[in-house]
Amino acid sequence: MNRPFSKALKCLQDADLRPTRQRLALAKILFDGEECHVTAEGLHQDVNKMNAIVSLATVYNTLHQFTKAGLLKEVIVDANCTYFDTNINDHHHIYFKDEDKLIDIPADDLIISRLPAVPPGNKISAVNVVVHMERN
Repeated sequence: MNRPFSKALKCLQDADLRPTRQRLALAKILFDGEECHVTAEGLHQDVNKMNAIVSLATVYNTLHQFTKAGLLKEVIVDANCTYFDTNINDHHHIYFKDEDKLIDIPADDLIISRLPAVPPGNKISAVNVVVHMERN
């Protein structure tokens, strides 16, 4: 039988991150269920509902540590809105502005026919598309 934090603990250990109380609480929310998109503010509310009091600054720092470790993908919707995605495979997103909701677009569902020329000494490391939707 699995212990309550066993999956979260394994994620942290596999990424060579020390399993602090705060990291474990955040990893449990992020990695124990289905793939999800979260904002730092939303995750902060969720973790505090678990009575695992974590500051918003710690949530931001931890999300960036998880991203750097390859556990999350950062999705910048606009200058004021960043999501963190537990699906780290290549894919794109649709952002529903009216609902403040982000959903996945499978990589094969979007065809990019041309990219800009790459300056010498550089290479394209990723292409991330966010399609913005709003009601008429």
